[in-house]
Amino acid sequence: MSLPVAILVGGLATRLRPLTEKIPKALIEVNDQPFLAHQLRLLASSGITDIVICAWYQAEKIRDFARDGKQFGLNIKYSFDGDQPLGTGGALKKALPLLGEAFFILYGDSFLPCDYQSVEMAFTTCHKDGLMTVYRNRDLGDKSNVNFEKGKILAYDKLNRSAKMDYIDYGLGVIKASVLAGYPAHETFDLAQVYQNLLSQSQLAGYEVKTRFYEVGSFSGIKELEEYLKKKEGKNNDRIH
Repeated sequence: MSLPVAILVGGLATRLRPLTEKIPKALIEVNDQPFLAHQLRLLASSGITDIVICAWYQAEKIRDFARDGKQFGLNIKYSFDGDQPLGTGGALKKALPLLGEAFFILYGDSFLPCDYQSVEMAFTTCHKDGLMTVYRNRDLGDKSNVNFEKGKILAYDKLNRSAKMDYIDYGLGVIKASVLAGYPAHETFDLAQVYQNLLSQSQLAGYEVKTRFYEVGSFSGIKELEEYLKKKEGKNNDRIH
């Protein structure tokens, strides 16, 4: 049985305006379908069953689209920030009653065609409170922010990058709910802070993913994902015929 997945979709996505002036980033169209539909189908095909969507900006539109998730073969619940955004960490803190003892964390603009079961197994066997997936991107597509050597994360910092950072936070993590116990409720804080605290306590495992990530946080990212999905669909059609 797979761990539940918390999907973080709270941001304003100002980089994608005017697309996101009237709809949240999760619902922008990718190959004539809302991005969230692609993301949810990928999770379902990866053996995931339970989803908690953490939302703020135009959250009701996301719920109106995905509903209870049955059309995707999923069970979807919702945790809304409220009047003010709580940040990626604060949103997770509020969603804890829906998430259980441990859970995946997935950024809402990420399409990650990786082996989720292997990531879960790595977390189960690492005996640490958290796990971050990393990808060796060498600054391609986005700025590297992780120093990962010999299977271990030595440094993680989105703001203060160094020449040793060849890897990037892939966009998928796993943590125990107890990790968030000491953080304030109903206050804004960032998931990056949580990861950095875990790292300083030697409680953050690293797991290298070799499959590249796709994202819809930029116009170039949307185009790349559209091309990837078209190629994948073409291959699937070839198998059918």
